[in-house]
Amino acid sequence: MTDTILPDELVAMARRVVEANKAAGRKIALAESCTGGLVAAALTEIPGSSAVLDRGYVTYSNEAKQETLGVAGDIIEAFGAVSVACVYAMALGALERSKADVAVAISGIAGPDGGTDQKPVGTVVFAKAVRDSDKPDAEERFFEDKERGDVRRQAALVALELLLP
Repeated sequence: MTDTILPDELVAMARRVVEANKAAGRKIALAESCTGGLVAAALTEIPGSSAVLDRGYVTYSNEAKQETLGVAGDIIEAFGAVSVACVYAMALGALERSKADVAVAISGIAGPDGGTDQKPVGTVVFAKAVRDSDKPDAEERFFEDKERGDVRRQAALVALELLLP
């Protein structure tokens, strides 16, 4: 597709996101954990993405989620970093700290370690926050493929899809 190190499907979806949000006049922000900036990287592969992408936060540690995005320690302590409560707080924090109209947050267990019986490897949680809306939008997904790269790629695709207007 283009001269990129990223998978074609990620770049194609990022192109859709940039074009659709540009047409809608929307700015976006990201709060990424398990994807480590992969969603932002995909978006910035697209020429003209600066008209859409306001900023991205990579908050891999719990401390970063708290310090950078304002996630309450009580949320992480009670529900864990891979929870609907945490990612929704991440999305709200990204929205509040940016000029974006919409923010998407991702946190998960990409493996090969870190999984539990309750939250096995492949568990990824997503949230979307829209400015001037108090309607929470969050979901948990489980990706069967236990390969770290595949979990991260699939998670990035879902996050990009959530960014479509």
